[in-house]
Amino acid sequence: MSTALKLITGIINYFHDKLIWLTKFLGLSLNDKQLHFLVIGIIGILLFVLVHKLFKYLAKYSLTAISFIYTFTVLVVFVFAIEIGQKVTGRGNMEFQDIVEGLWGFLVAFAIYMAVVTCVYWVKKLSGRLR
Repeated sequence: MSTALKLITGIINYFHDKLIWLTKFLGLSLNDKQLHFLVIGIIGILLFVLVHKLFKYLAKYSLTAISFIYTFTVLVVFVFAIEIGQKVTGRGNMEFQDIVEGLWGFLVAFAIYMAVVTCVYWVKKLSGRLR
């Protein structure tokens, strides 16, 4: 887990340093708060446009797909928060494998849910034909 966080942090720091250099090169005197405002704002709106287009496409076919993506995304943030909380408080070990196992648990539970929903659907469909 620590290695993964260091890698992600290294990548973010690389782009942060390049952005600082670019703003100085362009003669902009932006502080850290202003850079966060602009960068997260731009990333956020680009992500929104992509997600909106994806969800709009998926909505034609399946609301379940949208619910799954949203739930999975929230769980990713949640399990990372748990592991970071364990590191900060010293209660438990911060391990990447814990994140993987937690998300795997959701995927298995979701597969079981979908199997039950599918079975109920087919039973209703078949019982409707038999009448």
